[in-house]
Order: sequence, then C-alpha cells, then structure tokens
Amino acid sequence: MKKSTIALLLMSSMLSFGQGFLHSKGHNIVDGNQNNIILRGLGLGGWMVQEGYMLKTDKFAGPQYVIKQKISDLIGEKATEDFYKAYKENGITKRDIDSLAAWGFNSVRLPMHYNLYTLPIEEEKVAEENTWLEEGFKMTDDLLKWCEANKLYLILDLHAAPGGQGKDANISDYDTSKPSLWESEANQNKMIALWRKLAERYKDSPWIGGYDIINEPNWNFTGTNNNGCDESLNAPLRALQVAVTKAIREVDSNHLIFIEGNCWGNNYNGIFPLWDDNMALSFHKYWNYNDKNSIQKMLDYRTQYNVPIWLGESGENSNVWFKDAISLVESHNIGWAFWPMKKVDNIAGVTSVNKNSDYEVLLQYWKNGGVEPTSAFATKTLMQLVENYKMENVTVKPDVIDAMFRQVQTNETKAFKKHTLPGKIFATEYDLGTNGYAYSDSDYVNYRIETGNFEEWNKGKVMRNDGVDILPCNDKVSNGFQVSFIENGEWLQFTVDSKLKQSYDVAIRYSSTQAGGKLHFETEKGEKSSILILPVTGSDTVWKTIVLSNVELNKGLNKIKLIFETGGFNLNYFEFIKPLK
Repeated sequence: MKKSTIALLLMSSMLSFGQGFLHSKGHNIVDGNQNNIILRGLGLGGWMVQEGYMLKTDKFAGPQYVIKQKISDLIGEKATEDFYKAYKENGITKRDIDSLAAWGFNSVRLPMHYNLYTLPIEEEKVAEENTWLEEGFKMTDDLLKWCEANKLYLILDLHAAPGGQGKDANISDYDTSKPSLWESEANQNKMIALWRKLAERYKDSPWIGGYDIINEPNWNFTGTNNNGCDESLNAPLRALQVAVTKAIREVDSNHLIFIEGNCWGNNYNGIFPLWDDNMALSFHKYWNYNDKNSIQKMLDYRTQYNVPIWLGESGENSNVWFKDAISLVESHNIGWAFWPMKKVDNIAGVTSVNKNSDYEVLLQYWKNGGVEPTSAFATKTLMQLVENYKMENVTVKPDVIDAMFRQVQTNETKAFKKHTLPGKIFATEYDLGTNGYAYSDSDYVNYRIETGNFEEWNKGKVMRNDGVDILPCNDKVSNGFQVSFIENGEWLQFTVDSKLKQSYDVAIRYSSTQAGGKLHFETEKGEKSSILILPVTGSDTVWKTIVLSNVELNKGLNKIKLIFETGGFNLNYFEFIKPLK
C-alpha cells in the first residue's frame, strides 16, 4: 500500500475512537473529535522524585538528596547507584499502567525530576550549556508506550525544577545550600530549555495529554508568607511560565499547557491575563471541605477567562473525602489527578508498598542513631524494599479504588468479599461503600485546613481507608486485623449469602478491658436480634467467644448490620452456626 494511504487509514483509526490532541475549547478540555474529556488520573509520585513521607523517612530526611545521602552513608556510592537503578526499574512498569487502566483511570500524571534529563547547573562543564541525559527521556518514552497501549493520556509534570521551585523542599528536592530556581537565571534558562526539548521530542504524540510546566511553586517574592500564599503580583512566576510557553510553542503547537499558581498551585494573583489560546489552569486540593465554595475561585477564573480548569493533584485523605471530592469536581466538569500510585505502608493510596521489619531497623537507626547496621544488612534490606515496589508485590487497596469510581456514581454497597453462611466473617470485611451506607463511624474524614485540627479518620491506619478503626490482630485465628476503638452507635454492614432461610446462632469473637459492650444484628427490613452484652475478657489481647442466639436470615443474599449499641471492645470475627437441635 502507498504510504499516503496507510497514513490516512491510521488517522481514520485514531479518530474513530476519539483520539487526537487534547486541547482547550472554552471551559472544556476536548479531544480531536471535540468530545468533552474529563481526565481521571493518578500521579506517579515517588518514582522520579522521592519524597520522605512516601518512604517513612520524613522525620529525618524529606528531600530526595537527603534520602540519597543517608543511603549512601550506609551502603556506599556503588551500592546506592544499584539501589536507585532497581528502584526506578521496579517503581513503574507496564503492569502498573495496565492496572490503572483496568481500575478505570484514563490518564497518568508523571512527576519529573529535571536531573534525570539534564545535569544540574553546577555540574555543567560550560556555563549555560545543557548536557542532555537519556535516562529521563527513556523512562518517559517507555511510560508513553505503556499509556498508548492502554489508551491513557500522559501528562508531563515538572515536579522538581532546576534548583527547586519552593520552600517546601520535599516536593521539589530543593537544596537550601544552592541557588533556587528563583535565585538563578541559569536554573530558569535550563528549565526553559528542558521544556523546549521535551516538546520537540513529543510534539507529534497525541497520547501526551499536556504539559504541566511547574508543580506547586511556593515562594515569597515580595510577601511575608514563605510559601507565597500572600503574594499579590507573582511577577517572576508569570514571567517564567510565559517564557516556557514561548519555548514550547516554537516547536509544538499541538499540546495543551497547564499552568499553576503560587502557594502550592493555588494563588493566581498577577498571573492573568493568559498568553496562549491552548491552556488550562491547574489547582491542587487537600484537606478542605468538599463544597462548591472550596472551588469557587477556580470556577470564577474559568468563567472570567474562558479557560478549562483541572484538579491536578489531590488525595491523602479518607475514602469519604475521595468520593466527595471527585463527585464535586466532576459535577462541575472538572477532571482530576489523585496522588500517588505507591507509598510504603499506607492506606490512603490505590496500593501500599509492604514494609518489612528489617526496613524498620534502618528507619529507627536513621531517626535515633545507635548501633549502625552493617552495609550488607542495609543493602539487602533496601534491595528487598525495591523488590516490594513491583506491582505484583504491592498490596492493592480495593476500597480506595471503589471510592474513587463506583462510589462516586452510587451509594449502593457492595460485598467486600463473598460471605457464604454458615461460616465465619471477619469484622474488617464489611461491605464496600461510604459512611452511613456500608458502615457508620464517628471519625471518617480529615478537614484540617478548615478546622485547624488534624483529624484521624482511621486510628489504626491499616488494611482499609474508611472511618472504621482497624488494628493488627494477635488472636490465634484471624485475617490479621481487628475492628477497634468502637464507639456507641457505630455499625458495620455485611452482605451475606445464606443457603437456607435459617435461624442461626452467632459466635462473637471479641476482647475488652471494660464491661458494658452491647451489640445486636439488624436486617434490611429492620428486624432486630436480641441484644448481646459482652463481659470483660481482662485485656485487649485476651480473646473470648460468646454466642448470640436466634438470628433470623432469609435464603439468598442478606444485608445485615452489626450495630454497636455500646462500644469499648475489639471485634475479630463472628461465625454463623446452625443451632444444635
């Protein structure tokens, strides 16, 4: 076939499934067929730019350069290089991107560290020249290929700009002993050159969703707030973003450009008027209320300047907050990118990287000092951590994924897993769903920006990201977890499948240090069992079983609530047993 014919067929194929370069059209982000696109994305935080809290090192090492030095001091430069090579190889693979697509995401935000693409200014042999490094471009090429295979848009995000763009050093790997982005014209020129290079490389790639040209700048140019929240002009920030846009447009007229304000992306004072006709405004949203007022300023910008807006980063909260935030922005035709893909030992992400006891030894040494671990021990431990980063080894969080997608559409609950009766049901395996539907808990969300108080939504911080407080369980039979910190009036709902219409005895496995715990079961129709009073077991770690008789269930699926009339105990499991005749 002629090349021209092949090209036409390829173009026709792309258009047939709504592909094409994303671009702005009034208030909307649209594809090549002018279809409105709501981006539903996830940020790959921690892959190219490490942040201490993701590795549990934030108490003593926040920025990546400090983390890297801690590692190097223990295992030496060569082993450190091997660690980082494996870390980047395992951190994000095709399997990760396949998983994101399967879960429902349609886009990926890549937080880039400039030093994977070009040398720092102090390492350049000739001032103002740019030595290009293939590593970052190769990582991006591979990621783009995996996104393309899954029909996911890839948004490039400069997370760590040359020199660092914010006083919140952990975010951008800002080293206070060196000139920042704002204190060095050479750093700014390097950033401009990097974006021109990226645009030149990806100008013809329709699965590149856009260029997020600077992540969360937070700097005081003229104001008194360290993070730029009281800036009224933001002149250097505007000038740099204008210069970057100009450099991109010299080689790429196709791609959407996202800009961000000061104060972690949200202070747009002085940024307007806009200077390009294919732009969108990004804002970040954390720990505030999920009402229209929380996004009103961005809605006003959208109307005033006729430009799309995008929630470029959000997360780090409970499932209730996730559901409410996504429901809010999607109801106003705003796409989003939540944060992040992988962190060590966490409940608030779509996955959790498992932390073994040896890694905890390293953390305690770095934090408190004492006997230095041997290089061999530290190397083995860190390489095991790298192994844990593989997608096949992380713990996937179905409750988080369910909150971000299914729960946004409905308040209907769904079984966490199949429970067939007679049989044992672990208390932590209550239904998937939101507070007031799958469970009821007193503390279920963190609104600390609004309230001024850090609010724990899960006191145990294990297994699930709901309001239900879960701790590790030491009972001889368990799924590894228990429901704890039970308060008066809280409840859990379970979807169970009874083989027969049956009256069951239910064996309750619990522990308590105080008397007075009371519970009962209630069916969908409001039918209640008798009330069971739980005697003291003597300790939170001493488990006993007590039987509640005559719990009536219908044949087939039943949704039953376990209601805690009076709390103060821990619950491991309950087992439905046919009563002896």
